[in-house]
Amino acid sequence: MSRRRPEPAQVVEERRDAALGALVDGVPYCRFLGISFDRRGDELTGVLHFDEKLIGNPFLPALHGGATASFLEVTSIITLGWTKLFPDIESGALDPVRVAAGDMPRLPKTIDFTVDYLRSGLPRDAYARAMVARSGRRYASVRVEAWQDQRTRLFAQASGHFLMPPPERGSGDG
Repeated sequence: MSRRRPEPAQVVEERRDAALGALVDGVPYCRFLGISFDRRGDELTGVLHFDEKLIGNPFLPALHGGATASFLEVTSIITLGWTKLFPDIESGALDPVRVAAGDMPRLPKTIDFTVDYLRSGLPRDAYARAMVARSGRRYASVRVEAWQDQRTRLFAQASGHFLMPPPERGSGDG
């Protein structure tokens, strides 16, 4: 029995970056709000890059609640998509050519999303990390937390439920 040689780290990293880029590009709102993602292995951190257009109360100034909620929801959706795709990314089953062409599985759809605003978001970059509490074939539950300067000092948190997309036809899942 011959053992398959491990792929070079650079090839795996390129595949991970291509898949994450395609996921983020699948949500045009990311570009509008200025959201990017920092990836370390299978863990993602959303980054909401500060822009004056994100200010809701210019007298404080404070981030707009809608921008904060959108940031948390997008972080949840991208994290769910990433979690679902990660095994295929790692195994090489996700074709890099198809990914580059934008041929990605559909993203989860929001069923409900509840945001707790803990304090005003300051006029600076914000970060968020989502934790998938449950992810089944049809339904997923996610918690997400957002902070700015200190990870332990949250300014918002949320929980949501999402409808998972059906398996792609011909993928062997059905």
